[in-house]
Amino acid sequence: MLNGFFVIDKPAGVTSHDIVAMVRRAIGQKKVGHTGTLDPFATGVLPVAVGEGTKSIQFLDESQKEYRAVLRLGISTDSQDLTGQVTSERDWSHVTAEDLQRLLPQFLGRISQLPPMFSALKRDGVPLYKLARKGIEIERELREVEIHALSFDWIRLPEACFTVRCSRGTYVRTLACDIGEALGCGAHLLELRRTRSGLFREAESIGIEELAASKSQQGLLFPLDRALSHLKELALNEQGGRKVSNGVAPAASDFAEPALEQLMPGEQVRLYVAGRFAAVAEYDSVKGLRLSRVFN
Repeated sequence: MLNGFFVIDKPAGVTSHDIVAMVRRAIGQKKVGHTGTLDPFATGVLPVAVGEGTKSIQFLDESQKEYRAVLRLGISTDSQDLTGQVTSERDWSHVTAEDLQRLLPQFLGRISQLPPMFSALKRDGVPLYKLARKGIEIERELREVEIHALSFDWIRLPEACFTVRCSRGTYVRTLACDIGEALGCGAHLLELRRTRSGLFREAESIGIEELAASKSQQGLLFPLDRALSHLKELALNEQGGRKVSNGVAPAASDFAEPALEQLMPGEQVRLYVAGRFAAVAEYDSVKGLRLSRVFN
């Protein structure tokens, strides 16, 4: 049984759900799930949890993502990318590379975005993209996102490539569209590639073909506890290990060294038994530790 994450380099033209099915076939396991959906036209980092890894998705730190994208000025589409129908064509010839560079500061920090109709957000249980395909547009509320870093890699008008590091929930298609509107000519995305999702990075990603062909799939795994390395690590003694293996929350006396006094209320921690990652627990200043998930 494989447990952990495969950092899959998703190709264009397939859905994130398709990738899950491909991983299931490649490793012969049913317990597989992905985190951080990518649009079908997008490529890049798609973390896929397998085995016990599926239990840990809720504890991942995916607060920051990084993307590389190519926008095309002068043409707007209903999906904000090259897969959609053209909604307007406007003159872009007045725009210079300097104009693009001057725009960057207004898109840094906390900004508001209007989620696109072609998105997985739901209204009354129905994904917005299904309504959009029927030509239905509904009101959406602005949402606040954070752009941590934004720069242009190259500018060859009417196209330009940019790299953005942003908060979870940011729509890069909408960012490109808003840049185009700020320039008065509109824009849409030609390419979108995720280069980082939390701890998972492009340099560690593998193609689905490489996974399927590998004779040592275990060696391609991103370890489960490494995926949760943003959580503090605490070592249990033998008594604490027995408790946790039986689903019982450990007390202060169940740790190899004093541990609980250093924790903040609501803080999540990784618990280890003889060097083996065993569980995630959450600290309550009154009740002590509460087991959130035990791993086999």
